[in-house]
Amino acid sequence: MADKRDYYDVLGVSRDASDVEIKKAYRKLSKKYHPDINKEPDADAKFKEVTEAYEMLSDAQKRAAYDQYGHAANDPNFGAGFGGGGFGGFGGGAGGFGFEDIFESFFGGQSGGSRRPNAPQRGSDLQYRIDISFEEAIFGKETTIKYKRKEECHTCHGSGAKEGTSPVTCSKCHGSGATQVERNTPFGRVMTQATCDVCNGTGKEIKEKCTTCHGSGSETVDHTLKVTVPAGIEDDQQMRLSGQGEAGKNGGPYGDLYVVFRVRPSDKFTREGSEIYYDLPLSFAQAALGDEIKVPTVHGNVKLKVPAGTQTGTTFRLKGKGAPSVRTGYQGDQHVTVNIVTPKKLSDKQKDLLRQFAKESGEDVKGNDPGFFNKVKDLFD
Repeated sequence: MADKRDYYDVLGVSRDASDVEIKKAYRKLSKKYHPDINKEPDADAKFKEVTEAYEMLSDAQKRAAYDQYGHAANDPNFGAGFGGGGFGGFGGGAGGFGFEDIFESFFGGQSGGSRRPNAPQRGSDLQYRIDISFEEAIFGKETTIKYKRKEECHTCHGSGAKEGTSPVTCSKCHGSGATQVERNTPFGRVMTQATCDVCNGTGKEIKEKCTTCHGSGSETVDHTLKVTVPAGIEDDQQMRLSGQGEAGKNGGPYGDLYVVFRVRPSDKFTREGSEIYYDLPLSFAQAALGDEIKVPTVHGNVKLKVPAGTQTGTTFRLKGKGAPSVRTGYQGDQHVTVNIVTPKKLSDKQKDLLRQFAKESGEDVKGNDPGFFNKVKDLFD
């Protein structure tokens, strides 16, 4: 990791940059280096570097860990052996330990506020990323995704017991899920409550375990799901699909699936919310004399009348040619900004015409034609 660039340097932002500044920098750079747009050999590597930096700095928790630990915070083993408290390695509290940690270190049991171990537990939430094109984000689409999740075992239906048998009341805790333990502590001998080591807190003892799930009550399967991408979805927005996460325990409900959308940049347009922006290149003649031209939009080409005398930087609005809003349904507009292009090469006739134009305008343009000096140099050589 030592050779990795600082994520703030990668995005070109300061360490105190706001979320908006970070996102704006990412959009600009991801469009610049996207392999579908940039054909340079190192474009793909730079795009991945920019994406990695954004994924770290756009998440408040990950960013805080990165600010403190640098690239070590991106290591999948980071924090292992510190109690699994996530970034920082601890569960929280002064000095890295909470009250519950102190309580359990002395008494080895559960604090009074802990829920029953054999109570129904909701399943874990999952996250799935869908990559879509700029146009698909505007109009939406239906797609099918496939991912792995834990589902209720189809053999034992969640009981964990072998087919034809059932769990029985735990012989040690008698169904409570906990046992009383006498411990020596700095405060004397104390009776505490601990999770039953026979039933692991479920209150049920499985004499013969299910041959499919081996007693866990769940199995990992490939889950297929149809997803409707909402029209107007934006980059990094997410959608919650209830009950599509992992199976719960002890009869608890399934968790949810969070679908995160990543929108690939367009080589023509940029977008801010419902508004779409397009830079229109015009020649000097078109801008000076006026013209009627076809302008591309995500909805197809649209005719635009450019008035005579149009200046560079002038913006025209094409009403209703933007993106819909997922929240309000409002249809945005497309903003067309004129960019007058100066030709790099001119024929002799074009140069003469431009000199005549300048003369008629009362301008004395000397010109700076390197070709003239080359001709003089050739004569002396």
